[in-house]
Amino acid sequence: MLSQSGNLYFQALALLAGAIIAAPLFKRLGLGTVLGYLAAGLLIGPLANLITDGEQVLHFSELGVVFLLFVIGLELKPTRLWNMRHAIFGLGAAQVIVSGAALTGLILAFHLVNWQAALVIGFGLALSSTAFAMQILEERGETNMPHGQTSFAILLFQDLAIVPLLAMIPVLAPGSAQHQADPLGKFLIAIVCIGAIVAVGRYLLNPLFRFIANTGAREVMIAAALFVVLGAALLMQFAGLSMAMGAFIAGVLLAESSYRHELEADIEPFRGIFLGLFFMAVGLSIDLKVILADWEAILLAVPVFMAVKALVVYILARLFRCNHNDAVRIAFFLPQGGEFGFVLFTTAAAAGLLSTSTASEMIAVVTLSMAVMPLSVALGNRFLVAAHAEEQIDEDFDGAAGADVLMIGFSRYGQIAAQILLAGGTSVTLIDASADRIRAASKFGFRIYFGDGTRKEVLEAAGIRQAKIVAICTHKKETTDRIVELIQSEYPDIKLFVRSYDRGHTLKLRARGVQYELRETFESGLLFGRRTLEELGTSEDVAYEIMEDIRRRDEDRLHIQASEGLMAGNDLLLTRPVTPEPLIKPTRESKRIDTEEMLPDPEPAE
Repeated sequence: MLSQSGNLYFQALALLAGAIIAAPLFKRLGLGTVLGYLAAGLLIGPLANLITDGEQVLHFSELGVVFLLFVIGLELKPTRLWNMRHAIFGLGAAQVIVSGAALTGLILAFHLVNWQAALVIGFGLALSSTAFAMQILEERGETNMPHGQTSFAILLFQDLAIVPLLAMIPVLAPGSAQHQADPLGKFLIAIVCIGAIVAVGRYLLNPLFRFIANTGAREVMIAAALFVVLGAALLMQFAGLSMAMGAFIAGVLLAESSYRHELEADIEPFRGIFLGLFFMAVGLSIDLKVILADWEAILLAVPVFMAVKALVVYILARLFRCNHNDAVRIAFFLPQGGEFGFVLFTTAAAAGLLSTSTASEMIAVVTLSMAVMPLSVALGNRFLVAAHAEEQIDEDFDGAAGADVLMIGFSRYGQIAAQILLAGGTSVTLIDASADRIRAASKFGFRIYFGDGTRKEVLEAAGIRQAKIVAICTHKKETTDRIVELIQSEYPDIKLFVRSYDRGHTLKLRARGVQYELRETFESGLLFGRRTLEELGTSEDVAYEIMEDIRRRDEDRLHIQASEGLMAGNDLLLTRPVTPEPLIKPTRESKRIDTEEMLPDPEPAE
């Protein structure tokens, strides 16, 4: 007979063995690791009865969802999150309201329970599993794709929606003990806790991590990362909100920190282990007795409510201007129930809104829907129309390594720069994420490799370690910034030549310390203006000197703005323009002296 501690170690060993065997096996079969973890939990718990307290394991393993949301938050800068506000509060809110109303109406139509219980069940089933959906998106490499971002926005609103849904229960059951709680007081506590997390994240975390990093104690940095995640999670739980939401807010606040990559690397192993444990705990928690007692109703309820949710999500996604394929993917990623459904049904049972048997049946329905989610995703692929060629091209970097220059982005800007490099005899590796552009360029003899320059494995395969210079010629400044941040973090010795989007972007790139940057329209604008002057009668020499004067003024202004802000240096725009006397060409030396009289010598560039 094992002691209590020995039994604990045995349970841990059984869970680890199940994960080691089931996850790779199901992955090899093409079913995904999530289904493997579920199968392992079902075998260890309900079937083999090696672990009997599945709910305790489930509560502990929810740390996996907490770590997952923290890592997701690290990838979402506040500006990017603000750009998603329409998807979060528009499509996300519509999904919860319409799905909840549709499922409530369906339950009432069959006279299964009273309207209060139907409301709780309907909106409980409207919530999806963040852990399951994000894990599968991550496994498929689709987290940053349009349907992945939209799915995440919906899931994020669902995490927020659990707060009013839980507050709805004492209103529907006025005789419960929870009715005495002060909703205004809870709301104020939640606001204070969120404010505390934001304040600490903005003013204390970066100095804390800087101090710890300077000590060189690697294990302390890991401990600090765990402390931040768990501290934010527990504070939000104290406020009556989701622990995962607290971790997510902490991650977003650290998204622009210089320690972001290190924090992500520290948390990642814990996230993977606990998230796998969470999926296994779901399998452990399946109550076979409840399923066997009313298996016909449960097996009928699972596909019905999943179909209703999928149809609602698809229609709403199309109304919010998603294309057909993205709408199908979102619909088949989110039809399952979620972990917050467990919380809602358990709370409703405690308040007397649901009977214990009904709550158990609903938990079984949610669990089974989570178990069949990988099959739902596979089924959704059958409804996709013929994919665009850009989605079908394969990444093949055979022969890519060894070039002196790695150029990322081959639009109009990159094409012109590449011609000069190739004409000068320089070896260049070109990568681009547009299949159409690659196919078009190949007709003119260019060898371009398909790949996303924001991914480290793509840069490695393209030969970044052998390159002397990385030329970043991508069009979107957000993409450019992500590539610059990744390369400076992972390959600090690589020289970066960067295409800048505008003046503000130039200043940001200089602050990052890139070796060279150039605004995409600056040189062409200067030449255009010069040629226009010449056509109007200005001599070529004078027009050239005017262009050079504007170039110098612009550079002087950039030096001022780098230290004083974007609005500084405006007096240089039209101050002392070049006005040569007729037939007298201003000399380079005279103009150099004029500029020096205007401004002190700028600090030399590093």
